[in-house]
Amino acid sequence: MANALLQIRNLRKSYGSHEVLKGISFDIPQGQIVGLLGPNGCGKSSMIKSIVGLINDYEGEILVNGQNPGVESKKVVAYLPEKNYLPPWMTPKQAINYIADFYSNFDKEKAIAMAQTFELDMKQKLKTMSKGQQEKLHLILVMCRKADLYILDEPLGGVDVVARDFILETILKNHAENSTILLSTHLIYDIERILDRVLMVKGGMLAVNTDVEKIRENGNTVENLFREVFSNVW
Repeated sequence: MANALLQIRNLRKSYGSHEVLKGISFDIPQGQIVGLLGPNGCGKSSMIKSIVGLINDYEGEILVNGQNPGVESKKVVAYLPEKNYLPPWMTPKQAINYIADFYSNFDKEKAIAMAQTFELDMKQKLKTMSKGQQEKLHLILVMCRKADLYILDEPLGGVDVVARDFILETILKNHAENSTILLSTHLIYDIERILDRVLMVKGGMLAVNTDVEKIRENGNTVENLFREVFSNVW
């Protein structure tokens, strides 16, 4: 795909003798919301960590805006990991200042305004915050960057239905214009309505790579297709 924002070619990753990614290739253009779908252990997190530069001992090629994962690519990628990465003693005010020092494309004023809207106590330590409050803070730190590519690893995991709707609305309203979102999840029903494209990873290989509109043209849904593809996994 010409001018693709994210290009992956024959991506392979092994942990010892166990190969978790087995030659995956795909392109993602600018301006789409893409679901990266698959059960736990299928290779989604290893792929994401390779794209954002946390894993570098892979085989194949990854290009983000024409750059290999590294200093330059990290300037245009905003990454929300599955687990909390901030120290427990940090407050929202300190976290916002911390991220602002790292990224020139971080909108500090917007982050402070969002924290007030979300009713976060700017002086409260993370270790005393609820899971929902911590989720809100991490969303702020990611969505207040004017990035080209947002990569969100299981942003809906471990929260209730109301919180999921809140998270999705926050993502939709706050990502930079014409940016791309790659959203990894196994909660298909909650995100199907916002997706333009789906990638389904099965056993370390790409089982599905298609537009959501094409799935609907055939009278199907993303959730039903997911069930068909992974019916034998469990």
